[in-house]
Amino acid sequence: MQLDGDIAGRLVENVLLIIGLGLAAGLLGATIAVVHRWYARSRVPEGLAVLVGLAAVALSLQTTSALGSVINPAAGESPLEPTAIAINTLTLAVSAVAAAGGGRSGDRFAETVFRRRPGRSVDVSQLVRSGGRVITVTLPEEIKDMDAYDPIADDIKESMAGESLVFPRGLTVDELRERLVARLEDDYGIGYADIDIEADGTVAYLAVGSRESGLGPTLPPETCAVAVHADPAFAASAGDIVQVYRTGAEEPELVCTGELRGTSEDVVTLAVDAADVPALDSNTQYRLVTLPVEPRSDREFASLLRAAEETMGVTTLAEGSPLVGTALSDVDASVVAVRTADGDVVPIPPRSRQLAAGESLYAIARPDQLRRLNAAARAPEPDND
Repeated sequence: MQLDGDIAGRLVENVLLIIGLGLAAGLLGATIAVVHRWYARSRVPEGLAVLVGLAAVALSLQTTSALGSVINPAAGESPLEPTAIAINTLTLAVSAVAAAGGGRSGDRFAETVFRRRPGRSVDVSQLVRSGGRVITVTLPEEIKDMDAYDPIADDIKESMAGESLVFPRGLTVDELRERLVARLEDDYGIGYADIDIEADGTVAYLAVGSRESGLGPTLPPETCAVAVHADPAFAASAGDIVQVYRTGAEEPELVCTGELRGTSEDVVTLAVDAADVPALDSNTQYRLVTLPVEPRSDREFASLLRAAEETMGVTTLAEGSPLVGTALSDVDASVVAVRTADGDVVPIPPRSRQLAAGESLYAIARPDQLRRLNAAARAPEPDND
């Protein structure tokens, strides 16, 4: 009877051990599933959940066996005994099933929670849909040139066509577009990229162009750059306002006032009003007088705009355009000025201002936004049906 009681007690003890370790493995599997869903935003691989659960169970069995043999060697059971092998095998099998089930349950729980409360404050519907662990973006075979920009060399566009670029998951469409533009600028040396990206990461439209270089983009309207022979002050530098005097007579004659843009020995490049250009002679030696420094907000704005991703465009609203009658707040761009149909300029117009046909909008935005603004400013094509 005593023997039967010992067998029954050991049986109950082993059953409880198997159940306890199985529950621990399931809990570990659920925990790793929740952490993986929160960090990687994807379902945990089933093998990973099982591996974590079995590793903890195997460590527990090994520790229990080692401590039992040290504390009570006479009563301890060798792990090579048939009974111990059977119990350990059964324990690992139950733990593997429990860890796999815990991983599935934890993933469903985490998916429900993080869908309602995403880890980042973005609309989940705006995330790029991707079936893999990364987003693979394939560039279209046809890459267009951007209007009003210098074209990119054909060999560069050919090397870009059909290329596949890899980005991490969890990006919104806008974030993916920004990363793609930065990647194209760094890898291929382009200046601007006009890109439309679908919700699944497909590039629906791609046009590229180079940044405008030289003095032209920095010259204000009705201004020209001319080179003359002159003797600028030793400390004069680009951006200084100078007066141009003609020498040779008894009294120096003031020709014009301009802005110093560059010097090379006795050749000076000046930005002057277009009306003053005929008064300058390339064979005459001029004397320059540097004026006190004045704030040049136009130059600062031009330099910042050239370095930014955004650019400026002018759009005229046609009669029948969908934008006519709407407010400036409905325009997906920063409108810095409006030229009315009468020719008056309204700087920094209020966002509540109503738009009218014939008005020109001076907007700062990305090239793709300007393209859509130009399309919206046109009158709809007549329906031939």
